[in-house]
Amino acid sequence: MASRTERILIIDPDEHARSELDRHLEAKGFYVRGYPDLAAARGLFEDHIPDAIFVDMTPAAISELTDKLGSLKSYVPLIAYSRVETATEVVAALRAGASDFVMKPCNDKMQLDDVLGKLFDRVRINRLNQLYRQELEEANRDLRAGIAELRADQRAGRKVQMKMLPDHDQHIGAFDIDHLIKPSLYLSGDFLDYFSIDSDKTLVYIADVSGHGASSAFVTVLLRNLTNRLQRNMRRGSSDDILYPDRFLERINTELLDTGLGKHVTVFVGIISESEHTLRYAVGAHFPMPILSFDDGNPRFLEGSGLPVGLFESPEWEVYETPLDRPFRLILFSDGILEVIKADNLAEKESRLLELVSGGSHTIASLSEALHLDEISELPDDIAVVSVTDIKSK
Repeated sequence: MASRTERILIIDPDEHARSELDRHLEAKGFYVRGYPDLAAARGLFEDHIPDAIFVDMTPAAISELTDKLGSLKSYVPLIAYSRVETATEVVAALRAGASDFVMKPCNDKMQLDDVLGKLFDRVRINRLNQLYRQELEEANRDLRAGIAELRADQRAGRKVQMKMLPDHDQHIGAFDIDHLIKPSLYLSGDFLDYFSIDSDKTLVYIADVSGHGASSAFVTVLLRNLTNRLQRNMRRGSSDDILYPDRFLERINTELLDTGLGKHVTVFVGIISESEHTLRYAVGAHFPMPILSFDDGNPRFLEGSGLPVGLFESPEWEVYETPLDRPFRLILFSDGILEVIKADNLAEKESRLLELVSGGSHTIASLSEALHLDEISELPDDIAVVSVTDIKSK
């Protein structure tokens, strides 16, 4: 008989029965140790826990041994091996914790082998389950550690993103400009900026990066870096791209393609001239279009369309122009605003947005209150809003 790896312990005060069982099990290739009582075998539990135990013990002693094995967190089946006269004694042993019962004397060795085979199948399954459980616990610990690190990185990234945004409630030239940005996750794929190009012109733009998470947030860093460089180039006289909405989009397009991130952006960029009383703008597939309203009411969406930014090698964008010959308010949105407006279809959502502005919700605070943005704990998408108010309209 080939040697096996399982270790079997026999605890039986009957030396003859113990030796007979020992010989049979060793003949089957098992490692066998035999002791007359639990006290004599106690040291074995400290060295090598057996794979199975044959015991001729009282139900109380079986229960004690079962508790000890349970404290070791290892599945070791107990086989009650005893002479009994009634079924009640068998039931008592099983209730005390024995996994099976073999009557003495065991003349049917095939029955004994069958009992061992079934028990060791259970042992293997149980130990495999323990191994899988340990691996799962280790994986969960690693996962929790990874998530904690990711959240820490995202919190740091969010702080960086928030610092890249312009100051709230700025007075630029003849305009008061403010913004709101609410990420659906830690990091936002929406971005916005506004600043004075020169003493006459103010640039404002809003962008929505495709997707969510860190890679989308990275593009917002690229956008801020690009606008800073374009402003420096303007001051140095090396480039005037920032004066032209279409060329502004072309520069973003080139930078995105060079990154190889596979990200594209929808953008609305507008340049307001105080002296000419005009808004010149270009649209990079941005939606919804900004709302323009004058003091006489009747707000409207600006017209215009164009290709998304970051998908095509040599796209062209049309430049639109609209007069601003009266006191006005201009409000820019990312498409996340439509997700929080309760309506059956897109046309109704746009209509509702116009109603809000017409009804006086044309500031960041009033829009946020009207749409209950502060009450929404989990946004379906990032939301960004920019409001430009002609001071004369106040």
